[in-house]
Amino acid sequence: MPAPGSALEQAVLALAEQRPLLRARDLAALGLPTMALSRLVAAGRLERVARGLYSLPGRPLSEHRSLAEVALRVPQGVVCLLSALRVHGIGTQAPFEVWMAIPHHSPTPRIDQPALRAIRMSGAALSEGVETLQIDGVGVAVFNASKTVADCFKYRNKIGLDVALEALRDGWAQRKLTADALWRYAAIDRVSNVIRPYLESIAA
Repeated sequence: MPAPGSALEQAVLALAEQRPLLRARDLAALGLPTMALSRLVAAGRLERVARGLYSLPGRPLSEHRSLAEVALRVPQGVVCLLSALRVHGIGTQAPFEVWMAIPHHSPTPRIDQPALRAIRMSGAALSEGVETLQIDGVGVAVFNASKTVADCFKYRNKIGLDVALEALRDGWAQRKLTADALWRYAAIDRVSNVIRPYLESIAA
């Protein structure tokens, strides 16, 4: 006879097959007992990849898994700046933190791992230029390439003007940016005068 609870545990494992990153709330939503997670971890059939997040052992996950982890825990956030550059393959930055824009009046999320760098934005600066990417089965909000480059100029005091210039040149060379989109987002970010000489130079 099957061991008590084995059917429930099989249901949890089946759910883990569908969702590369599994949360306790995913089980609760389906009426499955969350204690099954700790039993499966103890048995080596699941692994705890971060606080409150589980995955099948040895499951290949993308290089952007940390973004999916943070997106699950900060659902109102948008991946921005250095992390967004990495997603779009622009420039040479390899941040050890996840850079995420959050609403101005939201409390700073308490996340130990992965490390989080919260950038506060509001209005159109937070809502415009957002696209949703699927990363390890999770819908992750990320600013598009042109919005990200405009943001790099807006937050040049945080990341360095050299990083913003590299992002502009590399994104333009790879044809991941358009002048129209850059002007639009520069206006939203109020950095049109800052970006103008650099954009006119590369677009000439």
